[in-house]
Amino acid sequence: MEQAVGGESKRRQVTGTHLVKDISKAKKCTVIGGSGFVGQHMVEQLLARGYAVNVFDIRQGFDNPQVQFFIGDLCSQQDLYPALKGVNTVFHCASPSPSGNNKELFYRVNFIGTKNVIETCKEAGVQKLILTSSASVVFEGVDIKNGTEDLPYAMKPIDYYTETKILQERVVLDANDPERNFLTIAIRPHGIFGPRDPQLVPILIDAARKGKMKFMIGNGENLVDFTFVENVVHGHILAAEHLSQDATLGGKAFHITNDEPIPFWTFLSRILTGLNYEAPKYHIPYWVAYYLAFLLSLLVMVISPLIQIQPTFTPMRVALAGTFHYYSCEKAKKLIGYQPLVTMDDAVEKTVQSFHHLRKDK
Repeated sequence: MEQAVGGESKRRQVTGTHLVKDISKAKKCTVIGGSGFVGQHMVEQLLARGYAVNVFDIRQGFDNPQVQFFIGDLCSQQDLYPALKGVNTVFHCASPSPSGNNKELFYRVNFIGTKNVIETCKEAGVQKLILTSSASVVFEGVDIKNGTEDLPYAMKPIDYYTETKILQERVVLDANDPERNFLTIAIRPHGIFGPRDPQLVPILIDAARKGKMKFMIGNGENLVDFTFVENVVHGHILAAEHLSQDATLGGKAFHITNDEPIPFWTFLSRILTGLNYEAPKYHIPYWVAYYLAFLLSLLVMVISPLIQIQPTFTPMRVALAGTFHYYSCEKAKKLIGYQPLVTMDDAVEKTVQSFHHLRKDK
């Protein structure tokens, strides 16, 4: 009798140990691209919510004793595997800068690298993969008002970066396999901004300093989504947590926005004036700007054998500045309980304050 009781007690202990392991594994995740803009904010929110966090990146972007760093090449399974072993959830937000011009790098990181992420996740027994995609995967340079996730992928993407993001999202969602306990979701933010943003605010202020922010394209009424980075991260984590409870969410894409579309030029003007720069005050008709940019792109094509020029004034940038492109996040609200944590007013305020070093002296 004593032996039986002892055996039962031992069994309970072993089961209990397994349970603890399962719970700790469920709270263990890896952020691929964790040294980047979105990645660093992701790491901070995950730690604040009690997760154990690994970071895999090509470089170590910050120091934190709570984080285990793995440095390597996204396309190498040998580099990636140690960062994913024993992990339940992977957040994949590694990507080259969209403003770059290295097509080979876009393809290698966004597509080839992501295929390696999927294979390595399966090898390592990862159960959930959450991808940072982009709402631009459905944008072709014409108005999108309150666009939903069932819009088709762009047949003519706005640039090669977006073309590779479409390939990336497709391969991730196609990899969703509930029967083998591997679930995937794509999060589609739009116009991400916030503290430590290396793109939008620094590029905008640089243009203003060079006197290039005097004109607005179109009538200034076109609404777009700009999404605060903390809201973007919140959407990712909610997706991962709800996926644990409901496998039918796997294989789906979700728009994550601030749910407050704002006129494109109003948003830029608020950042500019917040940092003591003048807002654009002259208008160029949309069609004039578009055709000027189109002619410039033809000129660049003609002289490209002789001189390599990377124009900033392109037809697609004109389209981004002069058309409506905002998206519905009703699906995210309904299925993963998403609500923005930070309003647009507070988000702009936090962002402007964080870039005080770029402020113009009055």
